[in-house]
Amino acid sequence: MSDGTSDHGLHLDEFSDLIERPGGGLRREAEERRARTGLPPEALGRLDELGEWLSAGQLRVPPTPVSHPRLVVFAGDHGVAELDVSKRAAGTAVALVREMLDGNAPAAVLARHAQVPLRVVDTSLDCDPSQLPSEVTAHRVRRSSGRFDVEDALTPEEAELAFRAGMSVADEEADAGTDLVVLGDVSVGGTTAAGTLIAALCGTDASVVTGRGGGRIDDLAWMRKCAAIRDGLRRARPVLGDQLKLLAAIGGADLTAATGFLLQCAVRRTPVVLDGVVSAACALVGQRIAFRATDWWVAGHVTDEPAQAKALDRVALDPVLDQGLRVGGGAGALLALPVVRAAAALAAELPEVEGASDAEEPSAGAALDAT
Repeated sequence: MSDGTSDHGLHLDEFSDLIERPGGGLRREAEERRARTGLPPEALGRLDELGEWLSAGQLRVPPTPVSHPRLVVFAGDHGVAELDVSKRAAGTAVALVREMLDGNAPAAVLARHAQVPLRVVDTSLDCDPSQLPSEVTAHRVRRSSGRFDVEDALTPEEAELAFRAGMSVADEEADAGTDLVVLGDVSVGGTTAAGTLIAALCGTDASVVTGRGGGRIDDLAWMRKCAAIRDGLRRARPVLGDQLKLLAAIGGADLTAATGFLLQCAVRRTPVVLDGVVSAACALVGQRIAFRATDWWVAGHVTDEPAQAKALDRVALDPVLDQGLRVGGGAGALLALPVVRAAAALAAELPEVEGASDAEEPSAGAALDAT
C-alpha cells in the first residue's frame, strides 16, 4: 500500500501514528462497574456496548453525559448526476441545503427537537457562493465535482484542499467543545460515488452495490447508475493503493472532506455517529488510511442501500437502529443519538449493588423478570 505521499503533500500514513484506540483498560473497567450493578448480562443489550464505547473514548468511568453534540453535514454536487442516475436533476443539491438551513428538512427538524446545533459545510455545490451564508461556503473547494466516469472528480490539488478542509472542520468542532458529532451529507449523485468507492475497496461488481437512492429511482435509472459505477470502477482500480488519489478520482469534494473529517475527529478523540451509505464509504476509505480510526465511530442506522451493508461489514460496525429511513442529511444518525445518550446515562447513574460481582448471582431487586 502506498504511504499516501507520492504526488501530494498530505502524509496520510501519519494518521496511523496520531490515532490512538480508545482506552482499552477503561473499557474493561466499565465492564466491571456494569457487573457491580447486579443486572444480568446483556440485560441492557446494545446500551452496555455503547456506554463502554463512550467510557473508553472519554477515558473515564463512568462516562459523562453527551452534552454538546453537533450535526455536521457535508454538501456537494457530483458531475456523474448528469447521467440521470438520481431522482433529482444534476446540480440541484443547493435546494436541499436551503431546505436544511430553513429548518424544513427531516434532519433539521430532528436536530431542532433534539437541541442539536446544525452545521452545513459546502464543499462543491453547483451554485454561486453568494446564494448561501458565508459560514456555509467558507470551505468550498470548487463548483460541483467532475464526472468520474470520464474524468477525475477532483484535481490532486483540489483533493488535498478538500481533505484538509474536512480536517479543519474537525479541529474547529473539537476546539469549540463538541463532544460527539452526528455526521450527515447532502448531495445529488453522492450515493453513486459512494457505491463506486465501496465496490472498488471491497472488490465487488457494480450491480452488487448499486442501490436506488433516497428518491427510489426506477429501473432505467438504476441501470444507468450501475453503468456509471462500472465505468467508475475501471478508473478507480488503478489507484486503489493511494487513498487520496482514489478520492480524487471518484469521491468528489464532499466525500473527500468527510473522510478527512472522520480521521481528524479520531485524532482529536471526538466520537462520531455515521449516517448512511455516503458516510459508510468515507469510513471505509478512512479505515484503509488508519485502521484504528474505526474505534471512534458508530453506525447510527441501516439503510436499504446494499453498498452501506458491504462497507459496514468491512469496517465491522453494527448499526444501532433500523427504522427503514431513506432520507439523508444525518436524520438516521440523529435518531440514534438518544440511544447513545441513554447508554451514557445508564452507565453513569445505575448504582452499584453491594456484593454484586457478575450477573451469575444478581440481586433480587436488580434482576429483570425473564418472563
